[in-house]
Formats: sequence, C-alpha cells, structure tokens
Amino acid sequence: MDTQAYIQSGIIESYVLGLATAEEAAELQQLCAQYPEIKAAVEAFELELEQQAMNDAIAPDAAVKTALMATLFNEEQQQAIVQPIGTGAPVIPMHPVYPSHHKTWQTIAAAAILLFVVSAGFNIYYYNHYQSARNEYQALLQERNNLQASNDTYKAKFNEAASSLRMMGDTAMHAVKMNGLPGKEGSYATVYWNKQNNDVYLLANNLPQTPAGHQYQLWAIVNGQPVDAGMISDCAGALCKMKTIANAQAFAITLEKEGGSPTPTLTAMLVMGKV
Repeated sequence: MDTQAYIQSGIIESYVLGLATAEEAAELQQLCAQYPEIKAAVEAFELELEQQAMNDAIAPDAAVKTALMATLFNEEQQQAIVQPIGTGAPVIPMHPVYPSHHKTWQTIAAAAILLFVVSAGFNIYYYNHYQSARNEYQALLQERNNLQASNDTYKAKFNEAASSLRMMGDTAMHAVKMNGLPGKEGSYATVYWNKQNNDVYLLANNLPQTPAGHQYQLWAIVNGQPVDAGMISDCAGALCKMKTIANAQAFAITLEKEGGSPTPTLTAMLVMGKV
C-alpha cells in the first residue's frame, strides 16, 4: 500500500476533524494498527491542531473552565463503565487509535472555538463603546478648549475695560467731547488727554463704518495749526492709544485715505471738540 499517498489524500484531516464517514473512520483505524507511519501522521495532525487551538485560545472565565472540566470528567467516567454483553450477535472487536484522546481534543477544540467567538463579540462590543467614548471625549475636549479661549478673550477685554476706567478716573485726565458737525450730528467721540504727561487716548463712541480704502485720523489743534495725532484703528470699543500731544486747544476727526494725510481734509471732518 502507498501509505504516503493515503496520508496526503486528506482522509486523516477529515477523520481528526470528525468529518469522515463511519466506513472511512473504521478503515483508518485498522490501517493505523498496520502502518505506524499512518498512525504517526494522525497523531501529528491531532497535536498540530491542538497546539493551534491552544495558541489561539483566550483564557476562559473561571466559571467556564469549571463547567468544561466537569463535562470532560463525566465523559471519562461514562467511557470507563463496562457495558454488559448480551447473548445476541457476536461483538466484533475494534482497535481505535486513542479514541479517548480524539474525543477529548474535539471537546477542547469546540470549547476553544466557542470562546473565540464569544471573545470576538466582546471585543467588537467594547471597541465600539471605546470609539464612542473617545469621540465624546474629543468633543468635550474641543468644547472645553473653546470655552477656555472665550474665557481668555473676555478676561482680556475685562482687564482692558478696567484699565480704561482707571485711566479715565485719573484726576490728571481731561475728557474732550467731540460732537458731530452739521449734517453729521449722529457722530460722537471722546478724547482723554493727560495734561501732565500729554498722553492721548480716543474712545470712538459712535463713528460710522469707514468705506473701503479709508481710515479715520485724529487731529489736535495746537497754536491754531492742525497736528497729526494718529490713525484710528479698530480698538473694539476700548480706548485707542494715540500720539502724544502738548498744548492742544481742540481735537477733531476727519475721514482720510487709508494710511492718513499730512493735512486734514476739512470737507471730510466729522466731529470736533474744544479742550
């Protein structure tokens, strides 16, 4: 008999996996008794599958392990019971190749597959929950960062407003109210001029939005002549620090081209106020 061809036919794998027919199993058992190499091939494949199952297996819960060991113990006890021989047809003796070991391996393999499926289900379940929790954490973290940024902005504005209030309450600070000129009565601004150190601050109370390419410019009237006091930037309702001016008799604001002008455009003057 060509034992190598028989070994490579796939019957051994079918037998070990429990897929062989009764006739194929009986034939294989008889051949194992006759040919050691076939028996060795069966044992090698059993050990290979058992090792693979053990490598891929996940440690079961203590309760699962206890139930499994109890099942195996009951099977061994049942196989140890000697059945009475009746007076019927003669019993044909069989020569199985380690049937108990084969049965035990099938039980272990089934348990390992079951544990693998259950473990995979738990892994998917917990992974989905992990992803959901991670997304919620990222959203909360982004919200916290946004709130922190808003809080920092409000804090900076509060400190700036508090500083402006202290500055305007300084006894050395003189407030110059600049009202709108005829036709521009809705415009209004205030200059805070420190007569001791000549610092000038501007509060743009109500000035129209500047058109594109234009900018407001503050002027101080010193000895009857207009002096550039600086370009008005967007101070977001707070005081704008302007140029230092000494001996001012009045202040005014004109609308100039962006970047300013060396001399005021009188026709574009909006507000004016005397010191």
